[in-house]
Amino acid sequence: MIAKINQLLEEVEALKAANAEELEALRIKYLSKKGAINDLMADFRNVAAEQKKEVGMRLNELKAKAQEKINALKEQFETQENGACELDLTRSAYPIEMGTRHPLSIVKNEIIDIFARLGFSIAEGPEIEDDWHVFSALNFAEDHPARDMQDTFFIESHPDILLRTHTSSVQTRAMEVSQPPIRIICPGRVYRNEAISYRAHCFFHQVEALYVDKDVSFTDLKQVLLLFAKEMFGADTKIRLRPSYFPFTEPSAEMDISCNICGGKGCPFCKHTGWVEILGCGMVDPNVLEANGIDSKIYSGYALGMGVERITNLKYQVKDLRMFSENDTRFLKEFEAAY
Repeated sequence: MIAKINQLLEEVEALKAANAEELEALRIKYLSKKGAINDLMADFRNVAAEQKKEVGMRLNELKAKAQEKINALKEQFETQENGACELDLTRSAYPIEMGTRHPLSIVKNEIIDIFARLGFSIAEGPEIEDDWHVFSALNFAEDHPARDMQDTFFIESHPDILLRTHTSSVQTRAMEVSQPPIRIICPGRVYRNEAISYRAHCFFHQVEALYVDKDVSFTDLKQVLLLFAKEMFGADTKIRLRPSYFPFTEPSAEMDISCNICGGKGCPFCKHTGWVEILGCGMVDPNVLEANGIDSKIYSGYALGMGVERITNLKYQVKDLRMFSENDTRFLKEFEAAY
């Protein structure tokens, strides 16, 4: 037994390990429950009584030295690892660059803030929608072009399911579950089956607004539009409304603002007209109110909708719509001072 202990002591003194894996193998070999030292401990009961004291002392010495050697090697590896990650405090500090908000987020939040001050609350809905909420509940005819696959992304295995083409679907969901007064804005991403170019994309962002209550008139709509235009583009901004057509509003209108680049005098941006179109609007069609469970004989309302990319282009003169989704940091850094 003494000879075995001495042999193991020599082995322990000479222990070396190139990495943590080898060190763990040595620990298992000598100090684990099935290791060499534990085997000697188990064999201790067979030692003659007169030798137990000496053998016991030598066993304890062996175990202590083995543990000490393993710990020393482990500490050596940890010191090397920490040294590799140690910071050089003599080097100059490198500032961490701060990110910036996306221009679409900046403009969307500005639109939301303006309408929030006018008493509108935010409503949200799913981007994957059904035909009822996107088209039928909004008075779209069965043969309306928007229902064609050339214009809309439908789910092939479920032709009644589609990617919403406007956030008006959020308005229908709001009218389904609540009675007037309803005063909401609906920001979100929408999808159209468009060829991607500098002027168009297959997805973009909208903010739509809906107000339904008793005695709501077109005059109320016009005043909200004027206040919005002045807050977004400046106090000198003028607006004009041109008759238009939308299935879900009657009467309907397109709204133009005086060109914020030339001040309405005429320039290439506004095609020398002095006016730039920014949104569509109108009084909610009675058929839409009835389809969503609201009595059109008691209540009336107005709705409006604008493209966030369109408003952003007007504020910052971005030439290519694709830049909004390419995540080019050089482009995004241009908006660091915008918020």
